[in-house]
Amino acid sequence: MSLLVEEVFVTEGVPAFTFVRPPNYNRILVDVRTPGKPVILEGQSGTGKTTCIRQILTDLGESFGTVYFTARDPVDVSNIESIARDRPSGRYVIDDFHRLSAALQESLIDISKLSAESSDVTNITKLIIVGINQLGSSLIQLVPDIAKRIGIHRIQPGGLSEISELISTGCVKLNINILQSEQIYEESRGDYWLTQQLCQEICIKAGILSTREHIVDIDFDINTIRRDVVEQLYSAHYPAVKEFCRGKRFRPSNQPYFKVLKAIGQNGSSNVDLNELANSDPDIRGSINNIKERRLPILMDSKPMVARSFYYNKETKNFSIDDPALFYFIQHLDWERLRKDCGFRDDSSEYEFEIALSFAGENRELASHIAVQLEALDVPVFYDEMFETNFLGRAWHSIFTEIFTNRSRYVVCILDEHHQRKIWPTFERENFAPRVADETVIPIFLDDTKFVGIPSDIVGIKFSFNPSDEGWRKKADEEIVLKLVDKIT
Repeated sequence: MSLLVEEVFVTEGVPAFTFVRPPNYNRILVDVRTPGKPVILEGQSGTGKTTCIRQILTDLGESFGTVYFTARDPVDVSNIESIARDRPSGRYVIDDFHRLSAALQESLIDISKLSAESSDVTNITKLIIVGINQLGSSLIQLVPDIAKRIGIHRIQPGGLSEISELISTGCVKLNINILQSEQIYEESRGDYWLTQQLCQEICIKAGILSTREHIVDIDFDINTIRRDVVEQLYSAHYPAVKEFCRGKRFRPSNQPYFKVLKAIGQNGSSNVDLNELANSDPDIRGSINNIKERRLPILMDSKPMVARSFYYNKETKNFSIDDPALFYFIQHLDWERLRKDCGFRDDSSEYEFEIALSFAGENRELASHIAVQLEALDVPVFYDEMFETNFLGRAWHSIFTEIFTNRSRYVVCILDEHHQRKIWPTFERENFAPRVADETVIPIFLDDTKFVGIPSDIVGIKFSFNPSDEGWRKKADEEIVLKLVDKIT
């Protein structure tokens, strides 16, 4: 039987000829077909979770009626919400489960718990949940007493034997022999999708578009194949990558998203804990700490293209790239080319914050409003309450010394009589006062108090702060926030 190369080495859907069953395939199948038993299938992107569950459903046949949903599809999410609300009987696969809200996840796990406990297996809601690493353990923490009644399975990346089986099976179907096939395993690192993609590209490059009449040996250069695969993925994934790197509101100096994504690509895992990555890599710790709490969630919410391509859980600080094609693309990007294409400034000075706010406690409400508005506009701003967890165990005086002297591009100081007489604001002022000569200190004058080291003729912002005035926030946006944003753009 003659077959097309795309029928043998499949990059979309379930492979008909080159699907490799993981070692625990039969165990998963038994749990899937067991009435009432909830099933969780977890693993990194590209390990074949979705392919595995689809193959199991195929093996079980049409009589095993199962509805498939993915949290990537808004329509499916609506249907999943209906399951949580109405608890209909039947079997349901919920893929990309980690993308659902925590409340919806907990509701579905509660349903699974009831199903596991029910003696009436004909009238239950059986859920088969598919998601990223550690999904099972995290869900058990939500509902601890479900642990003994749930089937949790993890699909590992393929080993050399599994990848070799995939390649050799495809070669038999096409009547070819791919030489040095171990290089494919080294390149794919056991990723089933990537193995299929590389094999397909090797065949196309060699002119093998269908089964050959006589066996053909194929040699290849892995660097050329990698370049060609990345080039093929360019149009599909580059726009989302660029949108992510430029942030919500582009500024030439606003590079933390770029740095974080580059570090993830070089980290080798498509699923990372940003806290762990920050602790392991001092070079990007500042960038991660700057965006992980508020700015990254704001970016994801504001750009649908970015949200479709990347996933971030603000509570757990888990960042994942679910599409193995996108992750491979990111791993092999020309980052310098991307940096220039994004329009980032060639600046040897690296700042963790665009703006550091100095203020007295009496003006905290004003400072908090300015900080929140700047963050909403994607400006890296230091406001002490936003970063308390990042500095646990450290002394504030050393932190303030660093931030107000060299870790911020500008210092915005809210000056009045309180700033002059209080200890902490005075300490901050002593640190940033030498920067007045560099024109990187922007004062907001709330009264006519004079300050040593800050000339009276320095151009600043005069603002009348009256917390009892209901319109003070709008005035602050117009007279302070917008001016600051214009200054740093």
